[in-house]
Amino acid sequence: MKGKESAIIISTLKASGITQMSLDLYFLDRTILDENILFTLRFYLWQGNWISIGYHQKDLPNHWIRLSEEGTIRIIKRPSGGGAVLHSGGITYALTFKKPTYRKFSYQVVNNWLINYFSSLGIQLKYGTIKKSIIQENCFSTSYTSDLIDQNGIKRVGSAQYWKKGSFLQHGEIQLNPPKELWSRIFKMEAPPTINLNLKRNELINNLRNSFLENHPDLNLQNIQLTEEYIKKIL
Repeated sequence: MKGKESAIIISTLKASGITQMSLDLYFLDRTILDENILFTLRFYLWQGNWISIGYHQKDLPNHWIRLSEEGTIRIIKRPSGGGAVLHSGGITYALTFKKPTYRKFSYQVVNNWLINYFSSLGIQLKYGTIKKSIIQENCFSTSYTSDLIDQNGIKRVGSAQYWKKGSFLQHGEIQLNPPKELWSRIFKMEAPPTINLNLKRNELINNLRNSFLENHPDLNLQNIQLTEEYIKKIL
């Protein structure tokens, strides 16, 4: 029996890419199966330097494989699409959402939230301009209409989705202070410059979470703490 719509808010976790991707798929399935859940939201950090590659990326550059073999980076495939993302110095969000009315809605909801929040910090973000192109090795070398760029035209937020049974998982990476040398070694290009926000990472995550929830005041909120025991139980 369907009751009041609810949202699950999940604690921030720093863990391996394997754990993070497994948790994202778990919460997507939970969103699909529980008719009362409208969405789940979590922010997370990666343990070490990870590259996540999009679902449709096939051939990896040889120097990525060498960097992985020497332990400089680790590589994992995402269920969502798009190009490769270096997860180091940024914040990842994962949003699962039940059956939106139309696909564009999902990107608009998230991007408008991020535009409004970062505007309050004096950072002006806007939509990218590219509607469609071949998948680039580096997600942050191309700015699609689902991405966000700053006032200097630098991509700051890259987003990609995975759809299942009418619901979706949306991954997003907010680039704050990517490691310049490592970025150059991986992508053979200059890293986006650092954003100075005068906020600690946990403060920024709390503010982002709260600002998202302000748009959904009538939901029943469930908070989940990702302890070791909880993760072992569900995975």
